[in-house]
Amino acid sequence: MSEVWISAADGCDMVRADAIVILRMDATGRLTAQLRDEAKVNVTLLEGSSGGGHPPADFHRRLVRTISELADASGAQLIRAQQEGDTWRWVSESL
Repeated sequence: MSEVWISAADGCDMVRADAIVILRMDATGRLTAQLRDEAKVNVTLLEGSSGGGHPPADFHRRLVRTISELADASGAQLIRAQQEGDTWRWVSESL
C-alpha cells in the first residue's frame, strides 16, 4: 500500500491521508480535515469563498474516492485540488 498525501490549502503543507478521520465541507466550499490524534487537530485543505467559484457539494466525496483509487498504487502519491474556470477536480502526482 502506498502513502497518499494531500496538499493543504496554501500548498506549503501536506497531510497524510491515513491520518484523516473526518472531512468537513461547509457552504462556502471550505474543506477541513480532522486528524487522528488526541488533540483532534483540524487542517484546512481548501479555503472557502462567500462568492461563486467554490467546489461542488460532493468534492469531499471525490477526495475519498481518489484516495481509495491511489491506495494500491506504487510509491508515494500527492493529491491536490485544481480549479480550471468553474471546473474543480482532484489531481495526483508521484512524489
